[in-house]
Amino acid sequence: FICPYMVIFMREGFPNEQYNTPRESSPFINNTDHDRGNYYDGKNMALFEEEIESNPMVSSLLNKLANYTNLTQGVTEHEEYENEEGVTKITSPQMGTFIGVYLPCMQNILGVILFLRLTWIVGTAGIMESFAIVVMCCTCTMLTAISMSAIATNGVVPAGGSYYMISRSLGPEFGGAVGLCFYLGTTFAGSMYILGTIEILLMYIVPNTAVFVAEKKEDEAEAMLNNMRVYGTCCLALMALVVFVGVKYVNKLALVFLACVVLSIMAIYAGVIKTVIEPPNFPICLLGNRSLQNHNFEKCMKTEVIKNVTYTTKLWKLFCGSPHLNATCDEYFTLNNVTEIQGIPGLLSGVIKGQPQPAPYIFNDISTFFTLLVGIYFPSVTGIMAGSNRSGDLRDAQRSIPIGTILAIATTSFIYMTCVVLFGACIEGVVLRDKFGGSVKKNLVIGTLAWPSPWVIVIGSFFSCCGAGLQSLTGAPRLLQAIARDGIVPFLQVFGHGKANGEPTWALLMTAGICEIGILIASVDAVAPILSMFFLMCYLFVNLACAVQTLLRTPNWRPRFKFYHWTLSFLGMSLCLSLMFISSWYYALVAMSIAGCIYKYIEYRGAEKEWGDGIRGLSLNAARYALIRLEEVPTHTKNWRPQLLVLLKLDSDMGVKHPRLLSFTTQLKAGKGLTIVSSVLEGTYMTLGAEAKSAEQSAMHAERTKGFCHVVVSSNLRDGFSHLIQSAGLGGMKHNAVLMAWPGGWKQAEDSYPWKNFIETVRETTSAHQALLVAKNIDKFPCNQDRLGEGTIDVWWIVHDGGLLMLLPFLLRQHKVWRKCKMRIFTVAQMDDNSIQMKKDLQMFLNHLSRHDSDIAAFTYEKTLVMEQRSQMLKQMQLSRSEREREIQSITDESRNSIEKKSSVVETLQAPHTLQVPSLSISMDKREDEEVAQQPCDVSASEPSHKHPISISLPSPPSSPSSCLYLTWTEPQVVILEFNLLFCRNQSNVRRMHTAVKLNEVVVNKSQGAQLVLLNMPGPPKNKGGDENYMEFLEVLMDGLDRVLLVRGGGREVITIYS
Repeated sequence: FICPYMVIFMREGFPNEQYNTPRESSPFINNTDHDRGNYYDGKNMALFEEEIESNPMVSSLLNKLANYTNLTQGVTEHEEYENEEGVTKITSPQMGTFIGVYLPCMQNILGVILFLRLTWIVGTAGIMESFAIVVMCCTCTMLTAISMSAIATNGVVPAGGSYYMISRSLGPEFGGAVGLCFYLGTTFAGSMYILGTIEILLMYIVPNTAVFVAEKKEDEAEAMLNNMRVYGTCCLALMALVVFVGVKYVNKLALVFLACVVLSIMAIYAGVIKTVIEPPNFPICLLGNRSLQNHNFEKCMKTEVIKNVTYTTKLWKLFCGSPHLNATCDEYFTLNNVTEIQGIPGLLSGVIKGQPQPAPYIFNDISTFFTLLVGIYFPSVTGIMAGSNRSGDLRDAQRSIPIGTILAIATTSFIYMTCVVLFGACIEGVVLRDKFGGSVKKNLVIGTLAWPSPWVIVIGSFFSCCGAGLQSLTGAPRLLQAIARDGIVPFLQVFGHGKANGEPTWALLMTAGICEIGILIASVDAVAPILSMFFLMCYLFVNLACAVQTLLRTPNWRPRFKFYHWTLSFLGMSLCLSLMFISSWYYALVAMSIAGCIYKYIEYRGAEKEWGDGIRGLSLNAARYALIRLEEVPTHTKNWRPQLLVLLKLDSDMGVKHPRLLSFTTQLKAGKGLTIVSSVLEGTYMTLGAEAKSAEQSAMHAERTKGFCHVVVSSNLRDGFSHLIQSAGLGGMKHNAVLMAWPGGWKQAEDSYPWKNFIETVRETTSAHQALLVAKNIDKFPCNQDRLGEGTIDVWWIVHDGGLLMLLPFLLRQHKVWRKCKMRIFTVAQMDDNSIQMKKDLQMFLNHLSRHDSDIAAFTYEKTLVMEQRSQMLKQMQLSRSEREREIQSITDESRNSIEKKSSVVETLQAPHTLQVPSLSISMDKREDEEVAQQPCDVSASEPSHKHPISISLPSPPSSPSSCLYLTWTEPQVVILEFNLLFCRNQSNVRRMHTAVKLNEVVVNKSQGAQLVLLNMPGPPKNKGGDENYMEFLEVLMDGLDRVLLVRGGGREVITIYS
């Protein structure tokens, strides 16, 4: 169906009386009537007036799109040229398809390989194999051109050429890799063209100007290479100087170079037609089945008879070393006859039937095989991006680039295929295999076929190679400048600078330096496979991007080229990859390594620009698939790893209060697994969210922590923490452990929020079956740059809650900060346990966990406070249970009476649930090791001693719940006793405190010098009335230790002894 487009024009006004139609003075939106004044000017969209700045009106958007014009060739994106007044006005480009795309592609595709190596490839490989090489390479470029056409028709083509078009579709990482591959390919192409120019010059135009002349026959090849290096370097310097002086001269000569290519092609076809009528006279002298260089002799015979006298010829002297008939000659010369044949027998001679296969004897400067010929030939089909390089100068780039490029490839493919067949049909195989034309009097082999003269091809190919070299030296520096100014490869930014007019001076010097490397190789056959690799890498990425975006159904991927299908891109990508390894597998690996290193470097440094590429869809699709897979099957113990939710605290300036928490996260994770760095702020999300997230990201970047930021802004901090623990993460990538800092100043805090929030967080992580890691003195933990020397990581394994205590030291020691630390394990035994058997069992358990003996510094088994020791504490009190209860009741009654009579001092405490520990003096004849450790904890009592007043705090009567009564008395000899106010209801607090004190004594004694101490974290009380006591227990447990990590398991096993 046809969907009509309807544009509705509105005017503001009120209908006349009786609902008549309003006056239509103007249909446009901003029209106002004179009689109503200007009050409603600009207010006709008042409903959207607050969004106008961020969301422009449709009319304004359409106006910008309609007036959009591509910039001329340059390296700055067109978006940067827009200013407040509107789009920069630039003269509209006028180049069409034929001039702007077709002819430049033709000129770049047809070049040095056609004139210098195609005849040799046909003679060496045979017609069938040569035809297969041409078909493979042309198919590869045609499929790539179809993919390029899809990119060109997917929206407006940006100015700046192929690099901009490809990189904006591939993204910064792939774009940078492809751009540099394209640059290196173009640079080495310049080397090949210059070498081709020098080869034509020294071989066919002025062969007597060689600097190095070989004295021996076997030294001719080396002398030729040295001549190529000298003349090539001089030619490169001259061309670079021309480009530096002004590109306009190169552009003016472009038409001349194009004319040379066209005339040379026409001369070849004219020569083929001429062979039908009158074949050219190029006699070839054969000795047996080997062709001879005939520039040193005139007569193709061993001897000649003149007046019945036999004379030897120059050929005899060359093989025998003497003109005498009795001279000793070369064995092959003696055993074979000399024959003379026509080198160009003609199209109708039937010579094509004689060379369907490669010749059995090949005498060339290099050993050849099929794959080598593929690498040498492929540069002859490159240059398909010459048209898209002029995207800024095209009248309609979306139409011209597909049509012009595909037509140019079709035309050149036809030329190459017909040339393969015609060369094989018109020229003898021995002549075709003569790479440098020695058998045809040092003529260019393809020139012998040309009409009217071989010099047409020689001169035409010379200027064609010169022009191609100049264009490479012109285009490559601008391509490097474009990459440098994009800023995606930081170390290349220096090449973004140039002269005042924008000419890339530094990039030109870099290009000339790389080009000199190719010239020093001094062989067209050796340089050709190198540039083939880089161009194939570029084409491979183009096809890959198109196929991936189509398969992922990227919303912004909407090519209008109707002949495009993703299978063509996939086939082109596969063909490019195959040709790379067919040509040279080691060059292919080098090229792929270079592209991979560039990709990872850009990814590591972090691309500052985002171009909305479709490759991001691949990551998104893979992530979605992985998340679904993780959600389907629960995590096995073997695959468990800590996925951390790091709770950060931000100060008033939005700075991270404990950055070492991020350092510890990095050391624990080493970039593996999930890390969510989060914080909770009180307020509104619109005002605080972005700023807080930016602060977290900056801190993560500074500490090199890889992960995600999650900021929750809530009207209530406690609710914010609760929501964060519940909702952070997605599916299988949800956190299973929470890392936070110990609230160090909770006692001195003005309100009780810090420690209450901490305890509620502990309860919520326990309910969610998540592990909890609490770091005390986190600011004293090492940073990522520190290297801890000799030291230990002490693990106090009191209860087994999943094995997380055993796993954490192993993970920490993977990081270079903790790598030199040894691990010690301490366990707690009951009074009736067999400690020797426990040691054996623990040793076996650790061996099953693949922990080596050298990793364990010591096994220590301490008898610490357990239930039996608690019973000893009751004996120290010298009171039975009933006596204790009566004693407490009497003290309570006495205190109430004292309150009523106001006979004692009553003091009001701000925290009614603070742990109150009354103390009594003990008789000094008791041994120190039997004394119960004391913890004052907010008690106003002094140290117990003889004849000193001792304060005992008791609960106040119900009428004053916030009060606490203090009784004072002195005793010459009393017994030490510690308990809290809830002792009358619950004896567990006394036991807990005693456990904490005695366990702390043992830990401090054994692990005070350790680099890190890991402790089991006891759970909070079920009754919230004892929360503050719980904080006191933990404080006592960690007292005297610098670096402590409290660990509470999530209720599941995280280690296994099975493989």
